[in-house]
Amino acid sequence: MNLKTVRNFALGTLILASGIVVISVNGRTSANAVVANSKSPKTVLRVAQSTNVDTAALERSVLNQINQYRASKGLPPLSRNSSMDSQSRNHSQNMANGSTPFSHQGLAQRIQATGIPWRGYAENVAYNQGHSDPATVAVKGWLNSPGHLRNIEGNYNQTGIGVAVNGKGEIYFTQMFISSR
Repeated sequence: MNLKTVRNFALGTLILASGIVVISVNGRTSANAVVANSKSPKTVLRVAQSTNVDTAALERSVLNQINQYRASKGLPPLSRNSSMDSQSRNHSQNMANGSTPFSHQGLAQRIQATGIPWRGYAENVAYNQGHSDPATVAVKGWLNSPGHLRNIEGNYNQTGIGVAVNGKGEIYFTQMFISSR
């Protein structure tokens, strides 16, 4: 086989971690995790793997898609918060480089680090690989998962979004939600 005619193929995958919601009621905190780990069917796409990913564009795309969805349900848009963005980016980067597991580990510390007084908060995480529109794949995955959808439709007013990619071409997404006081 002539190597010049070989095309690059990647398996398209999407992994979601359980959506987590934390609500403060009368000074008490309750956390409800919904198990929603799922893998989409693997499909072969003609997409070359690359680490040249415009993460800022993916973050904007996630925000736009989430706010469009919220508008379609009569919900107010989420305002992007730079402190929440920073915490979300750090978490995505830590998952991408393997220094923290793919999970919500450390969410309470990330929320506290934002310095935002809150009534409730939540987080969605996902990663995928080999898709031509990874932001849409992540958002659609969240919208099709009851726990993640509950976070998206929640009574939140601020959000932070962080995207990171590793050398294997895996793209990690973190979206934090806060209902500020």
